[in-house]
Amino acid sequence: MSGERDEHGITEAEREASARLWALASPVTPMAIRAVATLRIADHLADGPRTAEELGAAAGADPDGLARVLRYLVREGLFTLDGDRFALTDVGAALRTDHPASRLGWFAGDGAHGRADLCLSELAEALRTGRSAYSLRFGGAGFWEDLSADPALSRSFDELMSGRMVNHSETIAQMYEWQALDHVVDVGGGNGSLLVTLLKRFSRPRGTVVDLPGPAAAARANFQEAGLADRADAVAGSFFDPLPVSGDAFVLGWVLHDWDDDAAVAILRRCAEAAGPAGAVLVAEHAAEDVVSELDLRMLAFFQGRERTPEDLAALAGRAGLCVAGSHVHKGVALVELTVGHPM
Repeated sequence: MSGERDEHGITEAEREASARLWALASPVTPMAIRAVATLRIADHLADGPRTAEELGAAAGADPDGLARVLRYLVREGLFTLDGDRFALTDVGAALRTDHPASRLGWFAGDGAHGRADLCLSELAEALRTGRSAYSLRFGGAGFWEDLSADPALSRSFDELMSGRMVNHSETIAQMYEWQALDHVVDVGGGNGSLLVTLLKRFSRPRGTVVDLPGPAAAARANFQEAGLADRADAVAGSFFDPLPVSGDAFVLGWVLHDWDDDAAVAILRRCAEAAGPAGAVLVAEHAAEDVVSELDLRMLAFFQGRERTPEDLAALAGRAGLCVAGSHVHKGVALVELTVGHPM
């Protein structure tokens, strides 16, 4: 019976709970996956099975050590082994660069996200000190400072965020009367993915991205490629400074969760200043059910940011001189409309 104790004084239920804890806490599997992601092993297997010696030569890795990692991941369901030749399973194939739902960019250690995840090893010290785990892991530099200093990291981050925004933009397009607007300003809008979707669907508004120089240049190129250069532009600037453009709607898409409360209020104030009494600030974030999540802990570790409930956003808006005029939730996305003055 499960309540009986064995010769070591352990019940079956206690043993199962301990095994469950081990499975949750062991870092071996996730770090092995990240190692083969960084080495692009799945890409080297895209054309068919190969030996560890062939993979090691292609990836610049020790074949014996690589074989041991791959054999372990065979057990975890990412690869198969037939004789001495490894091949991808459907799960492992999601580490290919060209996979439709690729996870490579999220896990590879030479990209912004995979590198940043290493800071989770400093979470206990971050909780003791109140500092971001990222700054503790990487010698005091913050995540955004590192991206500004390293174009390759910045590109990898922008590509991930663009892919995410492409998925969300069709949802956001259904959540507001965009056709009623004259000028939409996407603050921190990266390479302009959201505006491309909105301007293609809605004929009336013009669009402007405000972001740092690298993303702003990428946005201009995307607008040109999409045939929208006559209706869209990008301006280099920081959302902590007075915004360099005017408009009737200022969008903050998954921006505020990257920042602590004081910084988030400062960003909202800049948008409120630019919007004025006649404009709106539109905040897109994950819906409330996602507030307690893996992502929330990443926000804590990376930047001391956080996922927020509608009540949290309303409190921040009040500090910035804004109030909630409307709130919409669709397919896991919350779009909160903020205006200056009294709520509608």
